This record gives sequence, structure tokens and C-alpha cells, in this order.
Amino acid sequence: MRLRDSESDARFRKEVRAWLAENSPALGPPPPYGDWPAKKAYDQRWQRMLFDAGYAGIDWPAAYGGRGATASEQLIFLAESAAAGAPDLGVHFVGQLHAGPTLIAEATDAQRAFHLPKILRGESIWCQGFSEPGAGSDLAALRTRAVRDGDHYVVNGSKIWTSYGFAADYCELLVRTDPDAGKHRGISWLIMPMDTPGIDVRPLRTIQGESEFAEMFLDDVRIPVENLVGRENDGWRVAMVTFSFERGTALVRELLTAMTMVEELAALAKTLGHGQGGTAWDDDAIRREIGQVAAELDAMWALTRRNVTRAAGGGGVPPAGGSAFKLTYSEALHHFGEVAMKVLERYAVSLDDLELPGGATLPAGRHLLEHLHAFAISIGAGTSQIQKNILAERVLGLPRER
Repeated sequence: MRLRDSESDARFRKEVRAWLAENSPALGPPPPYGDWPAKKAYDQRWQRMLFDAGYAGIDWPAAYGGRGATASEQLIFLAESAAAGAPDLGVHFVGQLHAGPTLIAEATDAQRAFHLPKILRGESIWCQGFSEPGAGSDLAALRTRAVRDGDHYVVNGSKIWTSYGFAADYCELLVRTDPDAGKHRGISWLIMPMDTPGIDVRPLRTIQGESEFAEMFLDDVRIPVENLVGRENDGWRVAMVTFSFERGTALVRELLTAMTMVEELAALAKTLGHGQGGTAWDDDAIRREIGQVAAELDAMWALTRRNVTRAAGGGGVPPAGGSAFKLTYSEALHHFGEVAMKVLERYAVSLDDLELPGGATLPAGRHLLEHLHAFAISIGAGTSQIQKNILAERVLGLPRER
């Protein structure tokens, strides 16, 4: 693993750091929590700024509008963005990290030419239509049906946990096109325009108090056959391509943000009163737990850099590496949240920043939201139990479940 920047990496880091220092503050503060129309506009403006500067789709091939940067440059950009407190992808998460890379790998030239530039410029937002009320972690049990009718598929069914469904222009949609095939067969991956008649999106309020997710009902929705990605009935394989991105580098920016928040929590522990006297930092057990969480996250960052270096050198990424990363990160995030609640004590019940005596501000809400977010991380892209099965069967070679 290369621990130091090469000369070209060092130049790129300097360039990115200077650009972020000038442009991130110019964007202004983020909109109030829960104001999704404002959040959408904010994220689209930032995405356009990235595109104009050549930092949109930084690791996408240049042939598809990206920068064609190396894997190490992608990690440098993510690290510098987190350190600068720059906005993350926000509502562009699905398009940039799931749908876009899947289209690069599996779509036709016409599909790539139409969709990829719009994703990079922030002009189209995508949502994910995978999970269903009766088929969450058992995704292959999905029942939303697509019947061929001439040049269209007619789709009926429902989806749940549809990320950014309320704001999206397109949906990456899994449907069953052959009900007589085995449950992992007969599935197809479609591009669904969200303004198509017959789509009913209903926001879902999460434990965090926001409506990032939605349930979606599809009633005779007609989707052109030309919107099929890959071959008909080959959607399970295409979905696994999508998941390889979702379980892998898609969480790196979150990891880097969590590492910054651990440093913030340590500083809070040194100032907040705790128990019968002193500060939380004076408690040996809390101090030890903060150090353990910091070490867990730092090890994951080292693993990420190792995997990237190995892949760039032609060594490939270990089997099911995305599942290992996703499982470990979700467990570390739960641990982090539990420690943060111990440090914050009575302040841990508020989602708002709190004013302390003397005018200081306590970012309690930031840590509470991260604690609640851990529950979503351990469920999304396959639950922790699913990840353990993948690792047991595909890496350790243990017998498959019946």
C-alpha cells in the first residue's frame, strides 16, 4: 500500500484543496434540515460547480464525460472534500454512485450518451426502485411485474425505501419479466422516467425525521423497451453490478466524515461535564471507547487505500470486498453512535444545535442524526445478516443456506 502521495497525486491534492477552499464557502450554508426543495436546488448547484471545474464523475472514464482520474486521485478528492466540509452528493447519490456506474458498465451507447452527461451536470436526479414490501433483503423475491406489449413494458406493482423518489427524474427499476423462471432469473433492470403516467410516490418519514425515502405504486406504467439495461431476464446480474458500487466506494465519503466527527466528539468530551464531576474525557472507559472507534475507522480507511492500490496495480479487489467493508462500517457506526450518546448524556435528545452557557454551540443534533443513520446503513444495500451470509459462503466457503 502506498502511504505517501506520488508527485502527480501531490499536485492534484494541492489543486483540489485550493479549489475547495475558494468555492465551497461560496456555495453558502446548507438549507434548513428537512427542506427538500431547497436541498435539491443546493445539491444541483454544487454538482454544476463540480462539473464546470472538471470534478464531476471524477473517476468516470473521460469518454463518458468524467475526468478519467486514477483511483488514488478519487480518494484524494473525497478526503479533501470531507476535510473542507464541502457538500456531499446529496440527492445525486443514486445517479452518481449507483445508476451512472451501472450504465457505464451495462448500457447501450445510446443510453450512455443520453443519460450520463445529464447526471454529471446535475440535470437529472435518480432514485432506486429495488426493494418491495414483501421482498427487502430477499430482493430476488420481488413481484413487481412487467409484461411486454409491443414496444413497451407495462409495469404493475409497488416499491418501498425508494431513495429520493420525490425528487427524481429517473428510477433504476427492477421488475419481473418472466414469472415462471427461478426467482433469481426472470428479472430485468429498467430505466423508468418518473413523469410517466401511473406512478404514485408517497414520502416515508424515517426515524431521523426526514423523508429521504418513499413508497412507490406503479399502475399500468408503460416503459419503452429501449429503456432495458442489459438483456431481458438478466436483471439480477445487472443488479449485482449496481450493488458492487453501492457496497463499495459509495460509502467512502461517509467514512471520512465519520472520522472527522470522532475528532469532534473527542473535543466535546474534553469540555462537557460528566457524571458526578469532571468531564467525559476524564472517564477512562469513555476515553478508551473513543480511541477504539477512531482506530476502527482508521483501519477501514487503510483497508480502502490498500484495496484501491491493489486494484490500480492489477491485483484486483478481494472477493466480496464491498460486503466486508459495508458490514464493518455499519458495525463501527453503531459503536460510534453509542459512544456519542454516552458523551452527550442529556444533550443527546435534541436534533438541534444547543447553546451552552457562555455562547458556545454544541452540535448535539449532528451526532444524534449520525447515530440514527447507523440503523439505515445496517439495512440498506443488504442487511448485515445478508453481508455475513455472502462472506461466509463466497469467502470462507461454508455450506450455503437451504
